[in-house]
Amino acid sequence: MQQNNAQANIQSKTQKKIEHVVIVGGGTAGWMMASLLVKILGKSLKITLVESDKIGIVGVGEATIPPIVNFNSAIGIDEKAFIKATQGTIKLGIEFNNWNQVGDSYMHAFGSVGKKFPFCDFHHFWLRAQQLESGIKVSEEKNDTSFWDYSLNYQAAKQNKFAAFNNIPNTNLPGLAYAYHFDAGLYAKFLRKHAEGMGVKRIEGTITQVIQNNKSGFVESLILEDGTTITGDLFIDCTGLAALLIEKTLSTGYEDYSHWLPCNRAIAIPCEKTDNIEPYTRSTAHKVGWQWRIPLQHRTGNGLVYSSKHMSDDEAKALLLKNLDGKPLAEPKVIPFQTGRRRKQWHKNVIAIGLSSGFFEPLESTNIHLIQTAAIRLLKFFPHHGINIEEVDEFNRQSKLEAEGIRDFIILHYKLNSRGDSEFWRACQRMDVPESLLNKIQLFKKTGKVFCNPDDLFTEIAWQQVMIGQGNIPEDHHPLVDALSKEQIDDLMANLKTLIHRTVEKLPTHQEFLDSLT
Repeated sequence: MQQNNAQANIQSKTQKKIEHVVIVGGGTAGWMMASLLVKILGKSLKITLVESDKIGIVGVGEATIPPIVNFNSAIGIDEKAFIKATQGTIKLGIEFNNWNQVGDSYMHAFGSVGKKFPFCDFHHFWLRAQQLESGIKVSEEKNDTSFWDYSLNYQAAKQNKFAAFNNIPNTNLPGLAYAYHFDAGLYAKFLRKHAEGMGVKRIEGTITQVIQNNKSGFVESLILEDGTTITGDLFIDCTGLAALLIEKTLSTGYEDYSHWLPCNRAIAIPCEKTDNIEPYTRSTAHKVGWQWRIPLQHRTGNGLVYSSKHMSDDEAKALLLKNLDGKPLAEPKVIPFQTGRRRKQWHKNVIAIGLSSGFFEPLESTNIHLIQTAAIRLLKFFPHHGINIEEVDEFNRQSKLEAEGIRDFIILHYKLNSRGDSEFWRACQRMDVPESLLNKIQLFKKTGKVFCNPDDLFTEIAWQQVMIGQGNIPEDHHPLVDALSKEQIDDLMANLKTLIHRTVEKLPTHQEFLDSLT
C-alpha cells in the first residue's frame, strides 16, 4: 500500500502542469534562455531568473556561428542596436594557421563554396580542374588553397569587406553568410534588459540550498542566502561549470571526451584593439594547443587552449603574452575544463543549458550555439500538463547526437595535423578516433564524398574545407564531373572566380559597415 502511494505521489508530481519556470544563473546562457522562453511562452508562464552578481561568468564565448543571426531576430533584437551595445563585429569564418604544418593556413569560411550542383558537390569539379591543370593526382601535390578562390566569404574576409545581401546580383548564388564577434558580458547585459522588458523577473541572490521532493527527487525550491525561498515547476540550470542542479544535486554523470580532445585548460586575456578590425576569427596552432584571436570594436579577445600534461600554466601564460598584437588590458585568467557532456541534459524537472550541460573548447565557436539549440529544443519539447519520460528521453537522445557530431568535427582538426615538432601533435596523429569520424575521413580520402545527417550542425561544406585545408585530399572524384570537357570545366571555374572577385571588389569595408551603425 505504501509503495502504491509513493508511486502515486511521483506520478502526480510529474503530471503537475508547468506554470512557473525558474532559470538558475544568468550570463549568456541564462538570458538567452529567458529571452526565448518569454518571447514564445511568456503569456502562459511565469519566468523567474535567479543570479548573483558575486559570481562571475567564464566569458570566453565571444565568437559565434551564423544561426545566431536568426536567433536574435526571433527574440526581437534589432541588429544595429545589438552590435552597438555589445561592441560587436562581423565574423565570416575562422582562419586556421599552422594546423596542418607550420606555415600552412586555410579557412573554415561560412556559406557556400563555388556553385551548388545536383548529385555531387562543387569540390569534385575543383578536384578535376586541379588534376587537368597539373596532369597528376591532386593528392600528390602540396595542398593547394585555391579552393577558397571560389568562396565568397573567404575572399571578403581576407579583403576586410562586408555587406549583408541575400544573393550575388543577377544570380541565384547566395550572398555572405555571417555571424558575430561580441563582448559576452555586454551581450548578457543587453539580453537581460530585453528579457526583463518582456516580463522576466530577476532575483538577485546566492543559492545556499536546493530542496528536493523526498519521493520523486524533483527539485521543488531554492533557498537563498538571505532566507528567501523560490519555488518552481521546471528548473533550468545555467550555472556554468558549477552545474549546481544537474550534477551537484541530481548527479547525472559526465561523459568524458578528453581521450580524444587532450586540451584541458584555457587562458583568456583581452588586449588593445588593432587599427584593422578583421571580419574573421583566427585560430593559430602552437607546439602545444592553439591560440584564439577575436577582434571586437573596443578590444581584441585572446586565449590559449592547451594541455596541462604538456605545458605548465606559467609556460602557457608566457606563450600567450608573447603572441598578443596589442597591449594587455587585464591579467591572464586560467580556466580549467573537462571536455565532454552530461549523460542526461534533462533529468527529472531540471534541464541543463550552456556550460552546465558540457564543454567544448571554442575551436569552432560552438558553445553559444549549443545554448541556442538547447533552448530551441526545450521549446519544441516543452512539457504541458506534466513531464513525460518519453519526451525527456527523446530530448536527451537528440542532445547526445548533436554533441557527438560536434565532438567528431573538433577531433578532426587534431587528428589530421601533420606536425612533427612536438609529442602533443604526434600523439593526436596516432590516437584512435570514434568510428563515425574515421569513416568520414576514409570515405573522403578515397572518393571525395562526405555525408552528414540533416540535423548536423556542420554541413558537408564545412567538412570539405577542414579536410582539404589539412591535407586530406581525395584520391578520386564523382563520375558526373567527367561528363564535362576540360574547356567546360575551365570556363566554369574561371567564370565563378571572376564573379566572386568582382562582387567582393564592390563591397564596402568591414570598418565602413561598422561606422554606418553609429
